Formats: sequence, structure tokens, C-alpha cells
Amino acid sequence: MSENRRQSILDIARKVGVVTVDELISRFDVTPQTIRKDLNRLCDERLLTRTHGGARLASSVENMSYEARRMLASDQKQAIGKAVAGIIPDNASLFVNIGTTTEAVAQALLQHQRLLVITNNINVASLMRPYPQNKVIIASGEVRSSDGGVIGESAVDFIKQFKVDFAVIGTSSIDADGALLDYDYREVKVSQAILSNARHVILVADSSKHERSAPVRIGHISQAHSFVTDHCPDAAFRSLLESFDVQVIETDAQGTTDARQGKEGAAGSGFD
Repeated sequence: MSENRRQSILDIARKVGVVTVDELISRFDVTPQTIRKDLNRLCDERLLTRTHGGARLASSVENMSYEARRMLASDQKQAIGKAVAGIIPDNASLFVNIGTTTEAVAQALLQHQRLLVITNNINVASLMRPYPQNKVIIASGEVRSSDGGVIGESAVDFIKQFKVDFAVIGTSSIDADGALLDYDYREVKVSQAILSNARHVILVADSSKHERSAPVRIGHISQAHSFVTDHCPDAAFRSLLESFDVQVIETDAQGTTDARQGKEGAAGSGFD
């Protein structure tokens, strides 16, 4: 019974990304001690990683489902989206890459006027399509069935045709040394092309991205002009951002922000 239950817990985590002790107690009708023992076992086997009140899927080679990522830290992502919308003015051109946080940014930009949005994110294109005041261009290439990302060499070549005002970039993981990491090297190549062809790079990531790992390097935090997040994890990472003169915007779920001016080209330096 315990082995079957642990397999079921793992299946749930693969589907939704995160499980909580309270939800599992209710689902399996067992004691809190039993669920904690199950989670400890799965964490010992490095299949899950403990979080406050539960656990999340632990994988450095495979991302969780797109729908699970949408639900994870959704309030934080909405607040990040609103903060980024405050940086980007009307009449701007921008790249938006694949990701649930960048999708939240697109949602927050729907009332902007006369934007030119180039994206490899079918979800962003579909979201913005009904708003004719803005123009949306979608990259050509292979459509990844898991999340609607357009990937591959065709997408890279397409992106390289443009030079835009802003790039809104998401990442699956942020390493302590500032490395930006992802899971699919084909997606990473598109993101690298985006980084190289924007005047102002806005990295968007909630704080859970510091707790994850992924195998493929997109780039480094030093390539960003602005970093928009719910909060930085520790003083060491703040110091790293300061050393590269990256503007930091921290936001809580209510949408309040705390900004520190960064390198030239950051918000408020010629984009008003």
C-alpha cells in the first residue's frame, strides 16, 4: 500500500508540479505522519524536493508540464507581469520568449498601444491576437507540443532578422553564480538569439527558479538590464546583481514594487 501511495504521489507531482501535505492527507485518508514519511522517502530517492508544507517534482533534466507551471506561483507571476508592463512604454518593439511568466507579462500588456511583439510563444500570440492596436509576429519553426513553444534553427534565423527595444526573457532555473538555465537546447538557442538582438533585456523569474536546476545554459544574469522577481533569495545574489549593475525590481503578490536603478538602458533611462 505504501509503495502504491508513493507512486501515486509522484504521479500527482509530475502532473501539477507541487504537492502539499494537507492535500495528500485528504486524498489518501491517512495521517500527517504517514504522508511526511512518504515525502521523506521520495525526497531521499531524489524524486521530489521538500518545500514548505509539501514537496515539488525534482528533476534537473525534465521540466514539469506547462499547465503545472502556470499554477505554480501564479500570483507572483501576475505581479511580475504588471511590473514589466510599467517598464515597457507604448510604441515599443519587443521579443517575448516561451514561458508562463512571459505569458503573464503579455497579459499585462494587453492595454498597451502600438506595440510590435515578436514571439516564439504560441500562447502569447493567441492571447494578444484579439487586440488589433498591437501587432504580433510569430516565429517560424517546429511547434513543441508540450507548451506551444516554437523552436529550432528556423526560429533562430527568424529572430535574427530583428533588432528590438526590449526582450522579455524567462528561464527555468537561475544558478547561484548567475547562470540562466533551461531544459531544451533547441529553445535555448532561440532565447540566446533574443538576448543578442534586444537593446534592453528584462529577465522575469519568480524566486522558486533559484531552487531548481536545469542542464542547458541560456546565458548569464549579467546580460540582463532589468531583473523582475517577487524577491531575491539572499544577500549574495543581490551582491552579484549589483556587481553587474542589473536593475532589480522586486514585487509582492499585491503588485507593489521596489526598484533599484541599474546599468544604462534600464527603465527610466530613455524609454519613458
